[in-house]
Amino acid sequence: MANQTTNTLGACPHDCPDTCSMVVTVEDGRVTKVRGNPDHPFTRGGLCVKVTDFPNHIYAENRLTSPQRRIGQKGEGRFESITWDEALDDIHERFTAIIDRHGPEAILPYSYLGNMGILNGLTVGDRFFNGLGTSVSERTFCDGGGISAYLMTLGPTAAVDPESLIHSRYIIIWACNVLSNNLHLWPFIEEAQRRGAKVVCIDPVAHRTAKKADWHIPIRPGTDAALALAMMNVIITEGLHDADYVANHTEGFDELVPHVADCSPEWAERETGIGADDIRTLAREYAAAKPSMIRVGVALERSTGGGNAARAVFSLPALVGAWREVGGGVLQMPIWAFPVDWDRLHGPHPNAERVRIINQWDLGEALHGGFDGPPIEALVVYNSNPAVVAGAQRDVLSGLARDDLFLVVSEHFVTDTARYADIVLPATMAMEHEDLMFSWGHLYLTYNPKVIEPIGECVPNTELFRRLAKRMGIDDPWFDLSDSEQLEVALDWSAPQLEGITLDRLRAEGYARLSLPPTDDYAPHRHGNFPTPSGKVELLASMAAGGNFVAPLFRQGIVGNQDGSRVEPLPTYYPPRELGANGDYPLALLSPKSHAFMNSQYANMDRQLDQQGHQSARLNPDDAVARGIGDGASIRLFNERAELVTTAKLTPDVAPGVVLMPMGHWPSLSEADLSVNALNSTRYADIGRAPTFSDTAVEVEPLA
Repeated sequence: MANQTTNTLGACPHDCPDTCSMVVTVEDGRVTKVRGNPDHPFTRGGLCVKVTDFPNHIYAENRLTSPQRRIGQKGEGRFESITWDEALDDIHERFTAIIDRHGPEAILPYSYLGNMGILNGLTVGDRFFNGLGTSVSERTFCDGGGISAYLMTLGPTAAVDPESLIHSRYIIIWACNVLSNNLHLWPFIEEAQRRGAKVVCIDPVAHRTAKKADWHIPIRPGTDAALALAMMNVIITEGLHDADYVANHTEGFDELVPHVADCSPEWAERETGIGADDIRTLAREYAAAKPSMIRVGVALERSTGGGNAARAVFSLPALVGAWREVGGGVLQMPIWAFPVDWDRLHGPHPNAERVRIINQWDLGEALHGGFDGPPIEALVVYNSNPAVVAGAQRDVLSGLARDDLFLVVSEHFVTDTARYADIVLPATMAMEHEDLMFSWGHLYLTYNPKVIEPIGECVPNTELFRRLAKRMGIDDPWFDLSDSEQLEVALDWSAPQLEGITLDRLRAEGYARLSLPPTDDYAPHRHGNFPTPSGKVELLASMAAGGNFVAPLFRQGIVGNQDGSRVEPLPTYYPPRELGANGDYPLALLSPKSHAFMNSQYANMDRQLDQQGHQSARLNPDDAVARGIGDGASIRLFNERAELVTTAKLTPDVAPGVVLMPMGHWPSLSEADLSVNALNSTRYADIGRAPTFSDTAVEVEPLA
């Protein structure tokens, strides 16, 4: 019989703004190749290093293909295969006993965006756990602060079509390594450069993107708000603002003027390390260029004052009237254009007014009894790997090792979290289930069909929770729906953004741009019309004054500073709290996303490990020489929370005073069985319960 080969359009499932359309080749029921869809206007035929060998990921020898029960000590990673019925029976028995002893709040779910599907992603388990009445797992440590700042300033607006950047004449890339983490945006920036745009990159590290920019501005970590406020000072005092746009489409300008009067470039130079003349040049060029665009990265929020830094940056386009033109404004996440029915997906909680909420960033503390209420006796992890991605890693690992903790993990591989599990359940990968992808980086809905049968006994997250709901006796008609039926009701198909778009059309064509004005005419705030309480850009935020205007995707909690006080109504500079506070730890540790891993995904795959390299610390040669450290030397990297033994790599790409160690390496595959989050605290930033990865002080020394 001749080989049967098909090429089908699918969607990359990963936590990435690019949400690529992929061509999946299947031969005799087996995926043999994936490539970027050349016809997709954003993907344009390319895929990143993370997924180009996706078939190897699907058919890896160590992939989980059946339910597993622990037979060794926690952390050993030794399991025996069991049936699904046995696994579900164990879970039912343990859950029932825990609920009888302490109530359902003794059970905690833990998930994030290991899958970006509308069905299988962020909210897939919420209806089950809400139906059970468990503690609520608050997800804010990936852009909780940035999103809160965005909503406070601009409201839930897509604001910019990323493809419109070709029309920009001045592009500031702020705290974002586009070439590593938003690869498919780069061709639009590059086209703008060819048309005469100037590209500026503000970042402490001369990474791939910074080297492609026309001007790299190295900034001291955690001081971005000082730079943005100084730019405001120059723009206002030199009369470079768009007075008409400010008067008609902003709220709070009169209060802002005296607020930034003392934020001179000379003051900002002392805070940021950027020369006052450079700050003036940046502000003048930005104000003069029409249109100007700021691409903001998630890293902006990750310092003590990160939320206010984001508020200040999000305020800049209104001051210069950048919103008037196509290719002007600020690009953060255009997710607000997608009419997903998130309320339907996560369902109601029977005790919503009084339920215990535990932020995922506090997992280590929660597992050690640090919260009021019943002890956490069961933890269910899916779409995440907290042993790698959560802060205070040593506390997380010791918490997972508790003999009295019943840990259930749904996974593709025995990750560092799954090594501690009592029950491990095998999950499908993207080609093995149907789903639909929204995007936080462009304006296309992308359909993902099931193109192969699941390997072994793997099931989609949707099916996992259908089975759990049935076994736990949860009477919710949602769990009677198939995946295809859930897709029919997961979006508001009557919304204007979906005019002319149906599920049948997506299945036939693979993707569709939302029904919005064409890219070359997409300037939704040309005449204001911001979806804030005032209808204007809120330089003076009404939310800070007591409004209840929060993101529907995240439980943001109370808007407040890390000490519990209220947020200032105007963007305010809060200097780093840990950096510079203790002379024993004079260096700033940065732990950005890796180039070859997707958070912690692929960090166990040989090809991606070869691309990324094993865990190491990148130092400026001046810092290394002062400590007697040579390139390739073994070093101790430490603070009061932990110490890592690793390898030093010397590079002038890292600013003096900075240590760079990308996040994503698994502790079990690293020296000392720890990775970089062992050094990071779980202290929150000023807004939205964002993490403070970039406010971590460390020291390095050579191994004796």
